[in-house]
Amino acid sequence: MSALLDSFRAGFSALRDPDALELGEGRRQALDALLADGLPGPREEAWKYTPLRTLERRGFAAADAVPPAFDASLLEGIPAPRLVFANGRYDATHSDLSGLPAGATVQALSQVLADGEPRDANFLLRRYERRDEVFARANAALAEEGAVVRTEAGVKAEAPLHLVSVGVPQDGDRAWHLRHLVHLRNDSALDIVEHQLAAGDHAHLSTEVLQLHLGQRTRIRHARIQADAARATRFARTDAVLAREAGYRRFDLELGAALSRNELNVRLEGDAATLIANGVLLGDARRHVDTRLGIEHIARDTACGLTWRGIADGRSRVVFHGGIGIRAGADGTDAALSNKNLLLSADAEIDTQPVLVIDADEVKAAHGATVGQLDANALFYLRSRGVPEARARRLLTVAFCREPLLALEDDGLRALLLARLDAALASGSLGGDDA
Repeated sequence: MSALLDSFRAGFSALRDPDALELGEGRRQALDALLADGLPGPREEAWKYTPLRTLERRGFAAADAVPPAFDASLLEGIPAPRLVFANGRYDATHSDLSGLPAGATVQALSQVLADGEPRDANFLLRRYERRDEVFARANAALAEEGAVVRTEAGVKAEAPLHLVSVGVPQDGDRAWHLRHLVHLRNDSALDIVEHQLAAGDHAHLSTEVLQLHLGQRTRIRHARIQADAARATRFARTDAVLAREAGYRRFDLELGAALSRNELNVRLEGDAATLIANGVLLGDARRHVDTRLGIEHIARDTACGLTWRGIADGRSRVVFHGGIGIRAGADGTDAALSNKNLLLSADAEIDTQPVLVIDADEVKAAHGATVGQLDANALFYLRSRGVPEARARRLLTVAFCREPLLALEDDGLRALLLARLDAALASGSLGGDDA
């Protein structure tokens, strides 16, 4: 058995109460399946471009029961309502749930496990049958913290809810597993911003699974900023189900971690449900950035628009898989995927896989992917106007990344993400030096 799987088995033994709310059997089944099937190898199509050979030799101790302290200035600019987790533990000191509207409830999963009813936590019993769902299985077996968000019908929250996960340096490498549930009932609306941050250099591992259920005519805007430590390992997954006329707008900004993988799975199960999911992936140094989309159009007259941009510099590797499936009977579907990438170094690599499977009639669908370099003519033009080369390259790179951001309807959120993007480009090898 690999060191990684052995540490997951030890982590199960360290759970505070694995049988809470009748979850014990389901947790053990997930762990048994994980240990029996092991880690996927390079012949597994879903992991073909993200090998786990190095990771499987590493072991991770379970996170401490008490959240570690960190400098509160890291949360500057993240207002209430917010739920904060430090090394996978609920941090009541830095959390602030003021400003939630009536009819909306937000709880830490640990509170639900301690005080709730079995039905309140039955979402944790979801089974992951495929061997390639290895880290979802680990999460199902080991998660004992996260956010549980529910709204009553007709509730419309004005202020975004911020979910903040902070990685804090500690002795040794730690692992934690967060499980979130967001359940919006009919005619409700909510904005969520996920912040995945680092309070210093560390090499911890985290898994994070979000289950999102949107009722009829619900609206959600969801932004995710992944800015973890340069040596961190992070596996994130979102599974969303949309009912009739539900609308889901999503933006992902991948800035950090040595190895990160983000999976977005969306099922448009109700007629006229819509999805807009855009993102920007930044790879530099030796970072490995992997994003995998699985969008299933099941009902009639559904629509999705997917606009993603990738940048690879240094010796980094950026991987993108954009899968769209249009089921039989999903007539009237309108689906579009665009994945454009910039390769800024001869030592970097970009792998992109647009996939479109159509089993319905009367649909409109398009997908495309490109890999190229900065426009030499545009770069020459800026240089001829006195702009230093490094600044010219950064200006063109920022412009390349702006299109996915334009779909954001919230001006404040768009400004926040642009600022984070520009800072990342300016501070790393992608931005260069203006001197």
